[in-house]
Amino acid sequence: MSRYTGPRLRICRRLGDLPGLTRKSSKKQAPAGEHGKQSRKPSEYALRLEEKQKLRFNYGLSERQLANCVKTAKKVQGSTGLILLQILEMRLDNTIFRLGMSPTIPAARQLVNHGHILVNNKNISICSYQCKPGDVITINKKNSSKSLVTNYLNFPSLANIPNHLELNKEKLIGKVNGIIEREWVALKLNELLIVEYYSRK
Repeated sequence: MSRYTGPRLRICRRLGDLPGLTRKSSKKQAPAGEHGKQSRKPSEYALRLEEKQKLRFNYGLSERQLANCVKTAKKVQGSTGLILLQILEMRLDNTIFRLGMSPTIPAARQLVNHGHILVNNKNISICSYQCKPGDVITINKKNSSKSLVTNYLNFPSLANIPNHLELNKEKLIGKVNGIIEREWVALKLNELLIVEYYSRK
């Protein structure tokens, strides 16, 4: 499946709060659709699928991209679930979002694609670029780039910047000081269920 471009609130009503997908919230609590209000006990497969979908929609990944991230995480020594979250959190588009330079991950992706973002003074247009400790994220010198990011910084989506990131609002400079820790991941999910989902495939 390709990246989702449909109504975002519909997804949030089904999966819960997804801070990376949208900053809006729906007044309706039940899942969207004709049978949304029906309550039934989900199967074990449905629980694992739902956790996987949360991850996929929040970070804006296609099915293939997420499956590749899981494969990469399995090759690294340590907890596969934690490493998977770290891979996704250290993506350039998500790092820009967590710094408050964009309201959502799709908006951060647009900043990257349109050449507004520099990493270590090099123009990076690849959203999946893996940020490393020591990377310095700056904004293109164009006035349009600076005004766009400044406007976003005035209305951040998340209250706190994670402890592995550092932001200078005046100079519009972000720094990556380390790898994100589990407690700073903004999305509420059980990553072990996602690993189990892919281990059964």
